[in-house]
Amino acid sequence: MQTTISSKFQVVIPKALRERLDLHPRQKLTILEKGGILYLVPDQEVTALRGIARGAKVVDYRDKSDRM
Repeated sequence: MQTTISSKFQVVIPKALRERLDLHPRQKLTILEKGGILYLVPDQEVTALRGIARGAKVVDYRDKSDRM
């Protein structure tokens, strides 16, 4: 999917993506840039993140080059 940056530097997220990701008006997004690519990450409540890393290995799980 593609979108265009308006003259006011606004970007419209296509409806299909908004529905699939359950995005809502006035919801906050975090913008990250890495290697010339922009990532839009929906903010979540801290309580929604509880338990997501259960059972994860914490030794050598990613390279230093992947860190932001």
